[in-house]
Amino acid sequence: MLGVITTNTETYDAVRAASQDLGGCAGVEECNLALRGLRSLGVRLERQGATGLALAEWLETRSEVSAVLHPALPSFAGHDLWKRDFKGSAGLFSIELASREVTAVRRFIDSLKLFSIGFSWGGFESLVLPIHPESRSLPLWQDRGPIIRLQIGLEDPEDLKADLAAALDTLG
Repeated sequence: MLGVITTNTETYDAVRAASQDLGGCAGVEECNLALRGLRSLGVRLERQGATGLALAEWLETRSEVSAVLHPALPSFAGHDLWKRDFKGSAGLFSIELASREVTAVRRFIDSLKLFSIGFSWGGFESLVLPIHPESRSLPLWQDRGPIIRLQIGLEDPEDLKADLAAALDTLG
């Protein structure tokens, strides 16, 4: 939401000076767009969360998906913590593909019609992005399938399901 910098007393002066030198402030139009988006945020998050959870539950039934990483699913490792601390979920989650083919991720993503490549999570549109946990500090991810991150937007849930089904069919 337009960003914030938190400092301690030791770094405050340097951060403030850099902010002033670089002009790190939001313009009038950016503030207007943020305020406009805030007005519908609750409705959008509720819809995206419900659609995301429904799609996550459906994706768990697909043989082309070996795992769905969504905290609201009872199968998720941290589900109890999520249930304790949260009242709802967002439309952002990941799937692990069962296929280990090098071209599987590309085939899946290239065949999607309603999802665009992107990582501006929380907008109105559905987005997809391949992620590579094995290249980060997750050594336990070795010997697992490729991961695809999904941001569920406001499109019709059945249309999104059909799009994902067609993409998964390219893997079988």
